[in-house]
Amino acid sequence: MRGMRARCGMARSSRSLGIWLAIVLLATSGSFGLSNSLAQAPTPGPAPAQDAAPRKDPAVERGRKQFGQSCGFCHGVDATGGRGPDLLRSPLVAHDVKGDLIGDLVRHGRPDKGMPAIPASDEQVADIAAFLHAQVADASNSADVPQGYPVERLLTGNAEAGKAYFQGAGGCKNCHSPTGDLAEIANKYSPIELEAQMLYPEGKFTTVVVTLPSGEKIAGPLVHIDEFSVALRDAAGEYRSFARDRVKAEIQDRLAAHRNLLDKLTQSEIHDLFAYLQSLN
Repeated sequence: MRGMRARCGMARSSRSLGIWLAIVLLATSGSFGLSNSLAQAPTPGPAPAQDAAPRKDPAVERGRKQFGQSCGFCHGVDATGGRGPDLLRSPLVAHDVKGDLIGDLVRHGRPDKGMPAIPASDEQVADIAAFLHAQVADASNSADVPQGYPVERLLTGNAEAGKAYFQGAGGCKNCHSPTGDLAEIANKYSPIELEAQMLYPEGKFTTVVVTLPSGEKIAGPLVHIDEFSVALRDAAGEYRSFARDRVKAEIQDRLAAHRNLLDKLTQSEIHDLFAYLQSLN
């Protein structure tokens, strides 16, 4: 399929949920492990020196201040959205390298969308980019996904435009149906989960068809493949392995189109498509 990505045929490993979508930044501490190890010490002795707090990147801190002053009114001081979109889910931010894309946007703005141009120096752009990338990284490493994240902050797109994309350019209708596998999909997931499954499908959807020299075909979920062997689980759940030079193996990856589409989706298309899916309740 060439369209969206949801868990019922739209899924990826749960560790990916945070990459664009774990919006609330959670802090973790290693103090428990340290106190636990001290308690188990066989003999008393001088307490090991506490690890110094991680040094904050000055560029990130400068960027945080600059972003809050210049961009926070619309995008929120943490860049998770407000009047403007959530930048932690922005494809532009995801593809930016040291401000090469962010700088152009900051300096020229998007007048058609109400974003003014901001006269920023190269250093200020670099700092803002460092801050945004740090926010995305923190969200990616977050220990949890905020299930109660308000849908109002995610619904920044147009459902009708999303429906048109679903039925047209996105090719989503080739594999999915709003009255079939996606019927009432918005009632099955929280808003944050739904958007995560749309973008990062979760699950193993790669299968293989092995054709034996006799012409017999054996199909099942792909377990392993390299230049020497291919292994699968057949219809009975049995593990089967074959030498690659003695069989023909045809890989069928149902999620390939999802991955290929991710780099092509614009931010507007992502928001519109999510708005359409959220309307399927």
